[in-house]
Amino acid sequence: MFNKFIAAILPWFPKKFIWIFSRAYISGETIEDAMQVSRELNSKKIKVTLDVLGEFIKTLEEAELNKNEYLNLIETSYKNGIDGNFSVKPTSFGLLIDKEVCFNHIRDIVAKAAQYNGFIRIDMEDSPCTSDEIELFRRLKAEFPGNTGLVVQAYLRRTLKDLEEMLDLNSAKIPVSYRLCKGIYVEKETIAFKKYEEINTHFLEDLEFMFRNKIYVGIATHDKPLVDGAYKLIEKYQVPKEMYEFQMLYGVTPRLRDSIVNEGHTMRIYVPFGKQWFGYSTRRLKENPKMASHIIKAVFYKG
Repeated sequence: MFNKFIAAILPWFPKKFIWIFSRAYISGETIEDAMQVSRELNSKKIKVTLDVLGEFIKTLEEAELNKNEYLNLIETSYKNGIDGNFSVKPTSFGLLIDKEVCFNHIRDIVAKAAQYNGFIRIDMEDSPCTSDEIELFRRLKAEFPGNTGLVVQAYLRRTLKDLEEMLDLNSAKIPVSYRLCKGIYVEKETIAFKKYEEINTHFLEDLEFMFRNKIYVGIATHDKPLVDGAYKLIEKYQVPKEMYEFQMLYGVTPRLRDSIVNEGHTMRIYVPFGKQWFGYSTRRLKENPKMASHIIKAVFYKG
């Protein structure tokens, strides 16, 4: 109850107050901020995926602006020699307003990245978007087979079936590429697993399916039991290092992150930035009220 109460009132606090917490998990407001953080991570042999904040827009004018910002981000990243790729949220480009406009905007972004042999990851959002985002991915994958991937969420009851139905996209020459995460959006129990043990079980079940079918996977977790479970599956299936990577959020569990890197596994960090950081932070609070207690601690001490 305390966490929910704090999460409900924090969006009404001054932005400077919220930034005390957010600055540890968001690289900044500008491309320059993102480039600096990316260079620092690259210097530690860590790859990045860059994300411009601003999902769930209300106008197609915003969608156009977001597309142009990504086109500039791609150009700037390669000019700076950043070792990374890019993540996009379809609702940032009008998915809930006009699906075809959204597709064309993201297609332009993928085409731009493809000029540099780059890669765009389509983020998975809440359940009303799931089927549309899978269809969007299918269309882009057909035209840009090696330049686009998708996120799937282990807590959705439909995920394993979705993976089975997308097996036609996989090939030995160009494996399909997924990021497997737990999922953060608040969903009904009828469509999503709720218990920690259940979610972890299905995460590893999905991961094993990917390894068994020689699918490239970004193992996105900060949960050590899942990291240990992934290690066992990698050994079981003798998965080559070029067929998987671990992924984490910027600023989260750095000790676990470094231990994975030290074990010789590829690590990629999700680096969000942009002027819409306040909305991003407050939405994440509503989706995960447990974060509120961490914010209160961050106000009083660093650690």
